[in-house]
Amino acid sequence: MPDRSTLLRVEHLRKVYEPTTGSVEAIGDVTFTMDAGELVCIVGPSGCGKTTLLKCLAGLLRPTSGVVEMDGAKVTGPSPAMAVVFQEYGRSLYPWLTVRGNVELPLRHKKLSRADRDRLVADALETVGLAHAARSHPWQLSGGMQQRVAIARAIAYQPEVLIMDEPFAAVDAQTRADLEDLVRELHTSRKISVLFVTHDIDESVYLGQRVLVLSASPTWVQEDLAIDLPPERDQITTRALPRFTQLRTHVYGEIQRAKRGQAAAPRSAP
Repeated sequence: MPDRSTLLRVEHLRKVYEPTTGSVEAIGDVTFTMDAGELVCIVGPSGCGKTTLLKCLAGLLRPTSGVVEMDGAKVTGPSPAMAVVFQEYGRSLYPWLTVRGNVELPLRHKKLSRADRDRLVADALETVGLAHAARSHPWQLSGGMQQRVAIARAIAYQPEVLIMDEPFAAVDAQTRADLEDLVRELHTSRKISVLFVTHDIDESVYLGQRVLVLSASPTWVQEDLAIDLPPERDQITTRALPRFTQLRTHVYGEIQRAKRGQAAAPRSAP
């Protein structure tokens, strides 16, 4: 039986695509666990299978073999305990619905009273700083604000795990920093477990309590690195710490090793 603190368990996960041109092994053998309340980042070389992995974890894609368990129960399809925020926020929002309507939409599948739905939507919009934009439409908002709508929709659903797939890749640097701090605030204030995929090494070190470094495809967990930075972080002080530089340099080195195919086995943290 898994430990009671283990929220997500992934064991020997493998995914092989079978196109007409021949099989492609995207995920070789991925094993890791995630405890309740953790913020775990996933990084790896481009094309290593990060998005495929997330889709398998979220129940959006059936793995070829292996096990994904949430709270000890096998994940065989989209789980009500998980909410996903994708990079392409524009495609995930319905332009004909207001901001409020977009946030409320998933709640219509839950057995909730109108008053409860209204409360959850209002709370989520307030949390992401968009209470003033409830009656606007997504196309009237900036890219960063649209991504906040997508995050509000996810947290209104009250998931146990928030899965984020490179959610800030399409926004400018200043907006990205603000959204990173929003994720950290959600994690600490709401105790939401977060699994965050990113191609940005600095972002993974700034956000994460752990960073999983994936190998090149077919991917496996090359390293499970504990991020021993202070729990209270900010964009200026934290990124200026010598330990921050050491950690981001180490992760960068691991990704370069993965690209060169030099990683034969997971290594311990530095």
